[in-house]
Amino acid sequence: MNFQDKLLELEKDYDETEAKMADPAFHSNMKELQALAKRHAKLSPVVAKFREFKKVTEDLKEARSLMHCGDPELEALARDECSGKEERLQQVEEEMKILLLPEDPNDEKSVMVEIRAGAGGEEAALFAANLFRMYTRFAEREGWRTESVDYNETGIGGYKEIIFRIDGDGAYSKLKFESGVHRVQRVPVTEASGRIHTSTATVAVLPEVEDVDVEIRSEDLKIDTYRSSGAGGQHVNMTDSAVRITHLPTGVVVTCQDERSQIKNRVKAMAYLRAKLYDLELQKQSDDLASERRGQIGTGDRSERIRTYNFTQNRITDHRIGMTLYKLDQYLDGDLYELIDAMTMADQSQKLHAIEAK
Repeated sequence: MNFQDKLLELEKDYDETEAKMADPAFHSNMKELQALAKRHAKLSPVVAKFREFKKVTEDLKEARSLMHCGDPELEALARDECSGKEERLQQVEEEMKILLLPEDPNDEKSVMVEIRAGAGGEEAALFAANLFRMYTRFAEREGWRTESVDYNETGIGGYKEIIFRIDGDGAYSKLKFESGVHRVQRVPVTEASGRIHTSTATVAVLPEVEDVDVEIRSEDLKIDTYRSSGAGGQHVNMTDSAVRITHLPTGVVVTCQDERSQIKNRVKAMAYLRAKLYDLELQKQSDDLASERRGQIGTGDRSERIRTYNFTQNRITDHRIGMTLYKLDQYLDGDLYELIDAMTMADQSQKLHAIEAK
């Protein structure tokens, strides 16, 4: 099936879906109606773009027909019209191709986020806390819910590590490019001489998955309980509410101590374990396709340095796409949109070029 046939098929599907949504016979089945509405919303962008493509094509055809009409003034206007329409037609065609790219099946999922202090001691832990606040502020802007799963605090407000969940439709699609090593350059509050230090923290964004996505056998689990530590009130030192789960076949260990209830901690820990095991499988698949993924955005090595935060210059630089913004303060307050959009466009462009090269 060629490009045009694919679009015609999608337009037909869109029209049929729209007709069903208007049919009272479907209104009594709320589940079916919701499925139709979701399908309609999914098809709307590409169908709208296809209809614009057809309209621009017709306008261009009409303008070309006037280029040899014998009227010099009208022919000049037609040439100008053709130039603009040809440029727009090329743009629309590229936009349609991007809309037709295969979707990441994880894009609509909620996520588990791991932030761990790297090189830099206490300053790295403070930077990890900055990143945690940045992502929670972004989640607030999106109307998403966040909840911590596990953490290891330091004495002056930093985190050696913190694992938390972001619950929201499309969370993975917006945050999946955050995985990697984040580097900070600033004068630490712990530094008396005023010298700029460089520290790092690592971020991993894991798509959350359901029971059906990952099979976990109860006999493969070792579950321990222990007393929580850190903030949370006196109860944490008095009850064995914290949970540690070890997946014996892989050696993956997850813990949760955020809730007072051992049962709630166990539920959170299992969700985290499923995400970890699913991510292991994704990484294995990526390794198997290593030759295809070289240079692609968002699928590189987690040990890769992806971004630098320079506090002195209020500068943030993403090294994968060579983009620099001088608004680090806004970025740390959760305004991540400009880099997210740039990363998404770069990823789509590379995928499109990969398809066209085949």
